[in-house]
Amino acid sequence: MAAPEKEPPRERSPYLSHAVAGAFRDLTEKRLLERIREAPVPRHLAIIMDGNRRFATDHGLLVAEGHERGRDKLEDLLSWCLEAGIRTLTVFALSTENFKRSEPELEGLMDLYRRGFDGIVTDERIHKNHIRVRALGNIALLPEAVQAAIRRAEEATKDYRDYSYNVAIAYGGRDEILEAIRKLAREVRDGRLDPDRIDAEMVSRRLYTADLPDPDLVFRTSGEERISNFLLWQSAYAELYFADVMWPGLSKVEFLKAIYTFQNRKRRFGH
Repeated sequence: MAAPEKEPPRERSPYLSHAVAGAFRDLTEKRLLERIREAPVPRHLAIIMDGNRRFATDHGLLVAEGHERGRDKLEDLLSWCLEAGIRTLTVFALSTENFKRSEPELEGLMDLYRRGFDGIVTDERIHKNHIRVRALGNIALLPEAVQAAIRRAEEATKDYRDYSYNVAIAYGGRDEILEAIRKLAREVRDGRLDPDRIDAEMVSRRLYTADLPDPDLVFRTSGEERISNFLLWQSAYAELYFADVMWPGLSKVEFLKAIYTFQNRKRRFGH
């Protein structure tokens, strides 16, 4: 008697696989969010958004498309920070060294920044949550159209105090410290300051971040493990977290993991 024929294996529906993966991701996000809400979150989160160009290369996109995806991820990040209760966020958008990039790439970036700051003026989340928006850096280096958009965004949010969202643009950490030193030197020259009285607090008050708390956590994407001239003075005692993912590919789970990791570290403040 012939053995009964075996039924061919059923192919697993790709839609089912995606649904299961999505449900698992949502569950992971929910659990992580519940965990981090049980402990203090960083008062000030600073993020180096690295990897737009490599993301574009890896996914067969134009460099400009990689930057657009990065802009979209920044929109996600703002929502994640609001959900987690992070009150101060500073993102590294453009360093002074980035001005060495090609003219077409810089033109695309400047248009992206102009649209981004103009979008802040009408962003309901900004006004609903009373988020003050500021640009940190040598703004004079930027095209006038970008400077004007920055002024509009800052003016529209200048009275908000619940949250602070800062964009480091045309920014360099060493340049920032040098400018603070110059301010102090001018005050000494003019007889308004005794050089023997200069201390760390005086330097801090002359930085772009004078009225902000120092970052508790500096988070960098792209797998690179350095802070690249970003908030050098302010990050002296910050915890560092490096994610091996390009900025546009950052997931909410990875973001929450960074916060959870920070919460489970024992901060030693110089020891």
